[in-house]
Amino acid sequence: MTDRDDAFDLYDLRVEVVATDRPMVCGHRAGDWFEVRGENLTLPAGQPFSIYALAALLPLLPAKQRPTHAHDWMTTDAEIACPDPNCGARFRITRLGTRTFRHSEVTAVPLPRP
Repeated sequence: MTDRDDAFDLYDLRVEVVATDRPMVCGHRAGDWFEVRGENLTLPAGQPFSIYALAALLPLLPAKQRPTHAHDWMTTDAEIACPDPNCGARFRITRLGTRTFRHSEVTAVPLPRP
């Protein structure tokens, strides 16, 4: 196996708070954001982000990081509603550039030999 055999690409993501015509009641502010790069989540210094909104977003982020078919809803659908039914906030997930990772650098489990 050569060194390149264990490479794979993931999208970097930006998740941004988007206002709607309904009021935001959870302390969200339009324009607030965080980014996901590999397994790491980063927020701007001093900017909070609701753990309840984050809990609703977390299951979708690994799927949005991976390349998907052009007709897959995961490719086209980018806005997620706040989990509080009384809140009008939406969270837009935008795919940024891709980043290359190596299986051998992200896990101790070896790839199966052909």
